[in-house]
Amino acid sequence: MTVSGPGTPEPRPATSGASSVEQLRKEGNELFKCGDYEGALGAYTQALGLDATPQDQAILHRNRAACHLKLEDYDKAETEASKAIEKDGGDVKALYRRSQALEKLGRLDQAVLDLQRCVSLEPKNKVFQEALRNIGGQIQEKVRYMSSTDAKVEQMFQILLDPEEKGTEKKQKASQNLVVLAREDAGAEKIFRSNGVQLLQRLLDTGETDLMLAALRTLVGICSEHQSRTVATLSILGTRRVVSILGVENQAVSLAACHLLQVMFDALKEGVKKGFQGKEGAIIVDPARELKVLISNLLDLLTEVGVSGQGRDNALTLLIKAVPRKSLKDPNNSLTLWVIDQGLKKILEVGGSLQDPPGELAVTANSRMSASILLSKLFDDLKCDAERENFHRLCENYIKSWFEGQGLAGKLRAIQTVSCLLQGPCDAGNRALELSGVMESVIALCASEQEEEQLVAVEALIHAAGKAKRASFITANGVSLLKDLYKRSEKDSIRIRALVGLCKLGSAGGTDFSMKQFAEGSTLKLAKQCRKWLCNDQIDAGTRRWAVEGLAYLTFDADVKEEFVEDAAALKALFQLSRSEERSVLFAVASALVNCTNSYDYEEPDPKMVELAKYAKQHVPEQHPKDKPSFVRARVKKLLAAGVVSAMVCMVKTESPVLTSSCRELLSRVFLALVEEVEDRGTVVAQGGGRALIPLALEGTDVGQTKAAQALAKLTITSNPEMTFPGERIYEVVRPLVSLLHLNCSGLQNFEALMALTNLAGISERLRQKILKEKAVPMIEGYMFEEHEMIRRAATECMCNLAMSKEVQDLFEAQGNDRLKLLVLYSGEDDELLQRAAAGGLAMLTSMRPTLCSRIPQVTTHWLEILQALLLSSNQELQHRGAVVVLNMVEASRQIASDLMESEMMEILSVLAKGEQSPVTRAAAACLDKAVEYGLIQPNQDGE
Repeated sequence: MTVSGPGTPEPRPATSGASSVEQLRKEGNELFKCGDYEGALGAYTQALGLDATPQDQAILHRNRAACHLKLEDYDKAETEASKAIEKDGGDVKALYRRSQALEKLGRLDQAVLDLQRCVSLEPKNKVFQEALRNIGGQIQEKVRYMSSTDAKVEQMFQILLDPEEKGTEKKQKASQNLVVLAREDAGAEKIFRSNGVQLLQRLLDTGETDLMLAALRTLVGICSEHQSRTVATLSILGTRRVVSILGVENQAVSLAACHLLQVMFDALKEGVKKGFQGKEGAIIVDPARELKVLISNLLDLLTEVGVSGQGRDNALTLLIKAVPRKSLKDPNNSLTLWVIDQGLKKILEVGGSLQDPPGELAVTANSRMSASILLSKLFDDLKCDAERENFHRLCENYIKSWFEGQGLAGKLRAIQTVSCLLQGPCDAGNRALELSGVMESVIALCASEQEEEQLVAVEALIHAAGKAKRASFITANGVSLLKDLYKRSEKDSIRIRALVGLCKLGSAGGTDFSMKQFAEGSTLKLAKQCRKWLCNDQIDAGTRRWAVEGLAYLTFDADVKEEFVEDAAALKALFQLSRSEERSVLFAVASALVNCTNSYDYEEPDPKMVELAKYAKQHVPEQHPKDKPSFVRARVKKLLAAGVVSAMVCMVKTESPVLTSSCRELLSRVFLALVEEVEDRGTVVAQGGGRALIPLALEGTDVGQTKAAQALAKLTITSNPEMTFPGERIYEVVRPLVSLLHLNCSGLQNFEALMALTNLAGISERLRQKILKEKAVPMIEGYMFEEHEMIRRAATECMCNLAMSKEVQDLFEAQGNDRLKLLVLYSGEDDELLQRAAAGGLAMLTSMRPTLCSRIPQVTTHWLEILQALLLSSNQELQHRGAVVVLNMVEASRQIASDLMESEMMEILSVLAKGEQSPVTRAAAACLDKAVEYGLIQPNQDGE
């Protein structure tokens, strides 16, 4: 009995009845052969829902197991194979498939039992014997590794906990080895089982930085993607103890604790990975409860006195990542609602805290922005008006509690909290501004003689100026106040903020040249002062950030853009500030760059609509003359020369909540503008732009991901992908490129994605497999029917390169499709480039799958004239591809060779064979030689 491989569904023995089950099973088998494993799975599932016999059920379950193995869902493959075995304990095929699934899941001891059973049932089966030998070797290797690891783990902990080894090189090496060992799942399991968590707790208790870092990094390995070990670790160490490490003054230890907690969150949310299971079979506490305990402790940490500012920021970062839903398609936002009820006041308390002078809570320059982002994400995660109204009520009650009856200090705290809301969920900020007395207090405090009070009030005024509901009020009442502050204040910190407020109000018209708020030249003067402050190293980074904020608004004006890109010192200062610890500047930097490169969305107005609007005396937006394409290209060149790519690469690498999805979208827009011209792409690649685009294309807003993916496509088309994306990065490029094939993308994006995928598909089989795994083939086939000739040609070229893969060849060989017909017909098209792509695909397929040769005459009656036209083409490349197709057909079948020799093809081949030596003449001569061998033609007297 021959055992079919893991991906071969079995036929069912003939039975009477259950015809619908039989029909669905056959349909599933056909889909499986075509590579549509999910479709096959659906057919088998549907068949199971009918009145199937126990024998049918066993076959369907093991066929489903084969599908799950192909889809790499090994848990379900094991389940399905087990169901088949329940129906028939001697089902050798189901036993073999379950052993494969168990092996992939790392449960080698169970897999070997199934294989031993297979061998006992079929002792002569070589497939089973070989599989048993392989798995036996794996088990022996694992036993050796585990036994040698036992002694190593014990020795490492002895060195680390020995007080006499303090600060020695031996101790440092032991800590490094422990961290490395924990990165391997088997090593992490060994440490865990060797009482490792308790020993790591002792390392944490020492208070020594190096030992604490080693312990935290080892715990990361233990908890990584392993739910039960994570729960056990929290139980041993105590959730409160782990969270409290975040609040230490040592920045490196706080960051390491942040990383550990992030890994714990992921493990609790996503569950255990599919590899080595370890103790995953153990009964564990409800992970949802553990999540809430962890989040509750983080919320408590936010308002604890004595916690470092960096620790508070790390806690906010964790909450931003852990609490809101990953996708709005997920209907469950209960965690967000719970956090709002339990911790909104605590988040607002951080957002309302002042850095200078230091208050009860230590905060950094980034704390308020992080609190704003968290508040914004929580608000966006709400689903209905009732939930949003509750959020507003809690915010307003908190602000009132400080504003009323708490004196001047309370009013400052309330106004600072309003600023925090305006930077985050601005709807809540606008509602707070409308509370009785708030706006009046802001205006009054702008005139205070105390710098701290002025700063709070002016910043609130600036944030309010950008909100639609308040902009008209502030334009009428705040401009004169801001101008007065700018002219009269002796403090740069106040003047620069007042200037930003003026910039914000002055840019209300956006890019509309006809809607300028200030007199001619005023915006240029404001921009010049912003650049002056930006370049002043004597001013602290927190204050200089406001100069960038001002430029982010003023660069809507094309005159300002032109002057800015000419100022090398200002650009250098901007890029240096983007690399500083002042993370809150990132959005302003990205906004200024978007404006300078005109990478915002802009559509040319329809001339007819413009005339109609003028006739109706409606306002028509006007583009500044210096925003024409030639000016934009010149600005891009200057930014590239100033080092914009290096600065943006650093921004993308930022591990901070300030790098929001909106900020990532702005960076994606700038990158796309930078790679627009082919000659600039080398500069972008050389400075690391290719590597930076990958994370932008994988995470962020839909628009941002699409822009980044298009930039990746442009780079992949015109440069060597292996140089642009070295190592494993090249495989990460595939998914973003495939995303551009969706119908909601533009024709240009479709075309560029196809061109880029063509390049990748020609590099290696592993890349072709990655493209297939991303389910790109059906979309590429769809574009082969596209009306636009360039898209149709690019899709055909891509398919030609993918045809080197067995799976694609199987698709062409499958019965009942027109894939081969399409290639044959395209080989006869007038478009020479399309001809070349299609003929190349035919040459490839007929070489790899000779059975296709006999089907070419069946797909169209014009096959012979198409092949003759290829051989008679003036393009040698087309001639060669045609000659290879004909040679493959001649070699595949004597009957086809006979049909060809009876036509004008023999005369064409004879003429080509006499030409100058070339691949075409050699192929033509080989065709004739084969025909002679078949006895279809005779050589002439000269032996030709």
